[in-house]
Formats: sequence, structure tokens, C-alpha cells
Amino acid sequence: MTSKPEGGQPVSGKLEGSQPLTMAQWLHAAEAALAAQPLWRIPGVDEQSPRREAQWLLAAVIEQSLAWLLTWPERELSHEQQHRADAWLARRLLGEPLALLRGEQEFWSLSLRVTPDTLVPRADTERLVEVALSCLPSDSAPRVLDLGTGSGAIALALARALPLAQVTAVDRSLPALAVAQDNGQRLGLPVRWLHSDWFSVLAGERFQVIVSNPPYLADDDPHLSHVRHEPWSALVAGEQGMADLLHLVREAPCYLRDTGWLLLEHGATQAAAVRAALFQCGFAQVQTWQDLSGQDRVSGGQWLGACPLPGSCQGPDALGADHAE
Repeated sequence: MTSKPEGGQPVSGKLEGSQPLTMAQWLHAAEAALAAQPLWRIPGVDEQSPRREAQWLLAAVIEQSLAWLLTWPERELSHEQQHRADAWLARRLLGEPLALLRGEQEFWSLSLRVTPDTLVPRADTERLVEVALSCLPSDSAPRVLDLGTGSGAIALALARALPLAQVTAVDRSLPALAVAQDNGQRLGLPVRWLHSDWFSVLAGERFQVIVSNPPYLADDDPHLSHVRHEPWSALVAGEQGMADLLHLVREAPCYLRDTGWLLLEHGATQAAAVRAALFQCGFAQVQTWQDLSGQDRVSGGQWLGACPLPGSCQGPDALGADHAE
């Protein structure tokens, strides 16, 4: 099953002859190809198994569970399944996420369509949803805003968890917004979708909670090599990754109700800078929450005052010196 292109790196190749491969045979060859190619691995993450990666990929191709795949390893692949598995493996070896190969990703137990126009929702971002829910009574009907919604993951998770909430989600990318709207329609969750550059179409509106997973990577961040198949505009911000975070901190007070919360996802080294900006802008209850791996992931604060005067909420020069993770 395997062949070697220029450079000698093993990849999945076409089946020689007409005899189809069993799933076990294909997995053996795919595991060898993945073991020899580092581009699919996530930097800094241990225990990335080529065997398990090959199993997940083939299970997605044949649309069966991993348990089913492991129970029937001697079943033969159809020519169509083998062709698709080979094509997906070739793309996976170049680092394309499995979620983009499948065109879907699970988030908060919701199956979401994803495309190259959207970020792939990640488990770390579920921490942002958890924090937002902790700031709101479950039986309330709050107005919630998701800035830079992408696939709609955060907005839809909040709409599912808070049936009475009035959820608004915005994105500056029309293609991404179309994906989010489609996800909302398929899931039957009521979200108001707006084309907007952050707050640009929201004049006069106020919300109990504003959440965002904005771009926060610097343009020289080493993690960009792993996410190069996702939209650059949703990943990278100026000022060493801090520009959009600081912009949202400065602008949010005019869109928050009294006692409302601003909650921002950020890189693991950016928490102190985000907290400093929140304090300087007059937020109370400023704090940081960790993700499942113990990394600083979400920072936020509660707004207790009036809309600040223009220019009164500028971050210190030192902000933005750290890189994101």
C-alpha cells in the first residue's frame, strides 16, 4: 500500500493490483507513514500515537466507531473506502486536521460543520463556555454576545445550555458566518447572527455576558505551523498577539449591562497582560481560569460602572510583550 514520493517520505499510495486491503493491513501501513512524518503532530503535546491516529482516520472514513473498527480488523475495505482513506491520509500527513477532512467537529456534545473558513473548535474553549455559565443563573434570560463566532461553537453551546438566553453572535467573515448559521439551523438553536467587525453594528446594545475567543497568536508563534490549514485572520493579531484582546477590553464596557461580565480566551502566557488591561479599564472581580491541562486560558472581569470616556482605557506599553500558547 505504501509508496515514497520525492524526498523519500512514506505516504499512502494506490493499491497494487485489484485485491483490496483489509482494515488491519491498511492501518499497519498508515501507522508506518504517520510515524515517519512529523507534520501532523501538535507541538508540545505528548503521547501522540501514530497507531491511534490511523485508527481514528480510518474509523471516520468508514463511518464506524473505533470499537467497531477494532472488532473487525480483517474486513476488507471497498475500493471507494480505500481510495478515500489514502487521500485523507496524504492530507493528514501534511498536517491538515482530521476535523477538516471530515468536515465536522464535536464541541459541547454538538456536532458542528467546519470548513477552512473557520477555526476547528477545541476542547480548551469549552472552558470559556463553562466560565460564562458560572456567571449566569441557569433559569435567567440574559442577553449574551459572542464576538468572532467562527463556526458558532461558543454561541451554540450557550444557547443549548441556556434555553431562555438571547444569544447574539457576530463575525467579520461572511463565509464563517454562513457556516455558523448553517450549524444553528441544523441544531435548531436560536441565535441572532450578525455580520460585524467586533462591535461595529451593535451601537446602543448591552449584554449581561460578552465572550470571545479572538485572534491571539503573534505572527511568529511556533504553533502557527500546526494550524496553517485554518484561517490566519482568526488566529493572528498584532502587538505580539495582544491587539484584539486589548481592543475588546477597551470597547466592551460600553456594551455591558451593570454587573455584566467580559470573558476572553487567550494564550497561556497572556493572562497577566489581559488582567492588567481589565484592571486599568475599571473592571472588578478580575480573575483567570485554567483549562483542563492547568494552563491559564480564560480571563475576565465584571463591569460595575458607566461607559468610560474615550481614551481613558488604554493598556500600558508593556502589554503584549508575551507570546501566546
